[in-house]
This record gives sequence, structure tokens and C-alpha cells, in this order.
Amino acid sequence: MKLTDRKAKRSLPIPAVMALGFAAVILAGTLLLMLPVSSVSRTFTDPLTAGFTSVSATCVTGLTVVNTGVHWSHFGQAVILLMIQTGGLGFMTVTVLLMLLLRQAVSPKEKMMVAMSYNLSSYDDMSALIRRIVLGTFSIELIGATLLFTQFARYPGLSFGEAVWRSVFTSVSGFCNAGFDLMGEDGMGVFAGNWVVNLTLIALITIGSLGFLVWSDLENLVIRRRRLSVYSRLVLILTGALFAAGAVGFALIEWNNPDTLGSVPAGQRIIMSMFHSATLRTAGFSMFDNGLMTDGAAALSMLLMFVGGASGSTAGGVKLVTVFVLFATVFSVSFGDTEPVVFGRRISKDSFTRAVSVVVMQLLFAILGAGILSGTTPFSLKEILYEVISAVSTVGLTLGITPDLSAAAKLTDMLLMYLGRVGILTVTYAAMMNLRKKRAADITYPDANLLIG
Repeated sequence: MKLTDRKAKRSLPIPAVMALGFAAVILAGTLLLMLPVSSVSRTFTDPLTAGFTSVSATCVTGLTVVNTGVHWSHFGQAVILLMIQTGGLGFMTVTVLLMLLLRQAVSPKEKMMVAMSYNLSSYDDMSALIRRIVLGTFSIELIGATLLFTQFARYPGLSFGEAVWRSVFTSVSGFCNAGFDLMGEDGMGVFAGNWVVNLTLIALITIGSLGFLVWSDLENLVIRRRRLSVYSRLVLILTGALFAAGAVGFALIEWNNPDTLGSVPAGQRIIMSMFHSATLRTAGFSMFDNGLMTDGAAALSMLLMFVGGASGSTAGGVKLVTVFVLFATVFSVSFGDTEPVVFGRRISKDSFTRAVSVVVMQLLFAILGAGILSGTTPFSLKEILYEVISAVSTVGLTLGITPDLSAAAKLTDMLLMYLGRVGILTVTYAAMMNLRKKRAADITYPDANLLIG
């Protein structure tokens, strides 16, 4: 056996590398956040609190058991910001970027891992790909931070330096769909009526939730006049449709609720409804106490959280096109068509199979998590479902129960956040690799005639 063959057999599968890479970032972040220098009180932070925060930041979720702007020092906040950026870009993207900066050779396996992280079918010219992703990310975050600074600088009690820091932190958190903020006990609610802050964050969240493939297609459309791909057209249409439906639906349900929208002017109700719809795309910011929403608004929120953003983006959830493929195929079969067609293109059975796998896996995670929380916490089913869907979809919104969860429930939340971020990536990778191989099986079996429905 050749030496290269033995090395290939000893090397870890790509999904395992991805999972272990995220775990390594989480462990390093946990150890750093436990240090006295990471807290305002300059005392050690217990491992569960540090670990929960590290998982939430790395998996760009936003659920917290302590207030980010109150408990953590600037050093601790910087650690959190670094984990958010790493989780948003992707572990392998950051790894390959460092290798390129250090002028180290990038192996084909590492290139493949980056490509799979963004759901790309090709990994040619990886250096150019990484540069475009990183340059685009930092440019958008810088623009967002500049716009936010114009408003944060006016906030009472904030020094120039603190306004700059909070602007950068919030911009990165928004673009990466993480939902962490540094505004203290009131959170982003202090800017509930500020159109500049709201629209800037809506833009950051939306751009981050589109994904690199859509960015690239839009760039080709504007610069090279190339037609958008079917996937990009679907993402843009579905993103706009869900944003509009969420904003209108939330406004209609909560318009007269004095605890959310009912006590503010009509203009502010509109922008708050728009912001809530955008943040449900797995961003996790909140302009009001989600625990005061009506049951109808909570149900709508859970549905939008479960769907999430686009594949290969900073958003979580089962992803827009996944849900579209599922429903398009179901409706096609229901009306007697042999296969669904979109924009003159056929949706393959392989796409439907992958969509079913992702949705079923996410549902199983949520059901198991809800079962554990139900047995270890005294909260209502609505509060528990909202919590687990937010965790597994890496959203970060809560009905206010996260800090009061039992140790077992917090560990469950941590596992859900990790699986929600890493699990979908590895399943997507495995499915794509199976499609790549497409070799004839050594043994074939006859079809089983099963009754369905």
C-alpha cells in the first residue's frame, strides 16, 4: 500500500473535521471566558455560563444566560466577537485564510471543506474565493458599523471609544446573524424608534442571510450582466416574500397589544414589525420583550425561525430553498404532476430527498430538546418550544426563560445550538458527496411496495 493511501485512510472524514473544528473554537472560547479578565467583576466565570456563551457565539445564535454588555469586560466581549466572526465566516474559511496569510499550502481536502461550507460545487481558485468572501464580509460590516456609529455616538453616557466599539460589535453580530448586543439590560429596545439603526440592522441581517453564492450571482449580474441562477432567484424571491409576510403578519397580530406595539406611534409600530420579521431570520436581536407577545405572534415567530435564511449563509434554520423544494414537490404530487418545475428547471428527486432529511433531522432535534426541557424545567410548552426552535435554528430569541433554565436544560440548549449549526453542514456535505460518487452499487435490491399516507 502506498504511503499516500495510508495517510488518506488515517485522515478524518471532512464532516468530522468540521465538527471538531467548531468544538475546538468553543472549548478555547470557554476557557478564555472563564478567566477573571473576561468579566467586569474580575472574578472567574463558572464553566457552564462561559461554555453556554461560547457555544452561542460560535454557533452565531445569541441566546445568553448573562447580559453581554453587563457581565463581560471588553476583553470578554472581544473574545465573543472573535467567536461570532469565526462562526459566521465558518471555521474552515478562517483556517484557510490564516494559512494563506502565512503563505502555507492549502490541500485539496481543505479547499473542499470550504467549498462545502458554502454549498459550492467547485473549489477552483480557492485563494480568490476566500479573499472575496472576507473582503465582502469586512466591507459590509464596516459600512454597517459606520452607520450605527452615527446613532450610537448620540446615546447618552457613551464615550467616543465606547460608541465605536459597540457599533463594530453590533455590526458584526448583525451581519453574522448572531444577535449579541452591548446595550445593557434594555438591549436594542433603546433604539426601537430609531429608523437608521433599524434599517441598518435589517440590511445587515438580510445580506448575511443571503449567502456567498447569491452575493456572487448579484455581482455577476451588476458587473458582467450575467443572468441570475435559479437558486439565487429563488432565494431573493423567498427572502422578500417571507420578510413581507412576517412584517405584515406580526403587525396585524400585535398592533393593539400594549406590551409590544400598541403603546407606540404608528410609524414606530411599522418599523418594529419590519425589524422583528428580519431578526427572525436567525439574527436574534429584539426591540421588545418577546415574552409579552400573543400566542399567535409567538407561533408565527417559531415558524419563521424554523425556516431561517439561505444555504451557505450566516443564517440558521432549515433554509429557504429546502422548505421550497419540500412544498413544491408535495404540491406537484398532490396535483398529479410527475415532477415539480421552477423557472423552467426540474427539481430532482435527490434535492427532495435532501430537503426531507434536513427538515426531519431539525424536527427530531427540536422534539428531543423539548422533551428534555419539559422534564427538567417548570415552564409552559409554548416557552419551551420557542426556546428549542430558537436554539436549534441558531436564532437567539427567547420568551425570557434562558437565564432560569436548569443545568440540564442549558446543556440541552448548548447541544441544540451546536447541532443546529454543525449538523446541517455535515448532512449537506454527506449528501453532496454521495451525489459526487454516483457509482453503481455492487448489490441492488428489488423495490418495496409500501403504502404511504
